[in-house]
Amino acid sequence: MILEMLESAFMQRALLAALLVGITAPAVGIYLVQRRQALMGDGIGHVAMTGVGLGFLLSTNPIWMATLVSVVGAVLMELIRTYGRTRGDIALAMLFYGGMAGGVLLIELSDSGSTANLTTYLFGSLSTVSDQDVVAIMLLAAFVVAVSLGLRRQLFAVSQDEEFARVTGLPVRALNLLVAVTAAVTVSVAMRVVGLLLVSALMVVPVAAAQQISRSFKATYALSVAIGVTVALAGTTTSYYQDVPPGATIVMLAIAVFVVLTALATPLARRRAKAMEASGVGDAGGAECAVGVPGTRRPGDDVKV
Repeated sequence: MILEMLESAFMQRALLAALLVGITAPAVGIYLVQRRQALMGDGIGHVAMTGVGLGFLLSTNPIWMATLVSVVGAVLMELIRTYGRTRGDIALAMLFYGGMAGGVLLIELSDSGSTANLTTYLFGSLSTVSDQDVVAIMLLAAFVVAVSLGLRRQLFAVSQDEEFARVTGLPVRALNLLVAVTAAVTVSVAMRVVGLLLVSALMVVPVAAAQQISRSFKATYALSVAIGVTVALAGTTTSYYQDVPPGATIVMLAIAVFVVLTALATPLARRRAKAMEASGVGDAGGAECAVGVPGTRRPGDDVKV
């Protein structure tokens, strides 16, 4: 049955796109989670709808237009977050709602678009992933991975403590904008498989699941990407055989992994504590033990350099 699925050209494209989405979404999501901007991907997804509508209206590839518009929207979101302290929430709400409404309006005005086309971008669709889409996704995914890995130390420092990063001489504003742009590109990468309304979940849930059992930034990064790839491929395969929406299936699998790892977190923490006590660390370094196995887990406790 698997060989039969792999013989289909559209499933080959869909699985490749799912693999790239599974890698890129958690790779960026780990920085958003640390910055407590878990819903940023959802906001960018709303703005990207205008780009999809422009793509249909101008008869160009919607992925590239969505990338352009979502990057502009992400930069505006970051500037509003930085400078719009008093009325920033209202400005962001208008940006999100305007992006979604603009996308619907532009698609209806185009000759080649319709609300049916809109649904495939909102929730993902396996059969509509074309060769051009795969090329675009590969190029965008390469950019995301290069940024998230190549600048991981700088991005982690800014995500943890902006003031400390500024004191050490890091270009905090530029790095914040880079995170926003990378998140926008990730939304464009994932929209064909997961859908614009669910892409934020794939950026956040695998990271949150990995944080339950990992103890370092490197381990969290690797495990969240592994979870993302696994649920993306499994969800795509399930969608093919059961004829269910791929985006919803992928997200539900990611949530299931989160529930399982959350249930395992407490026993693992107790086992680590007992191991540290057996090695003689517990009495001599009570403070170290308290830091190593915190009573109340926070994102900042789970992801350390």
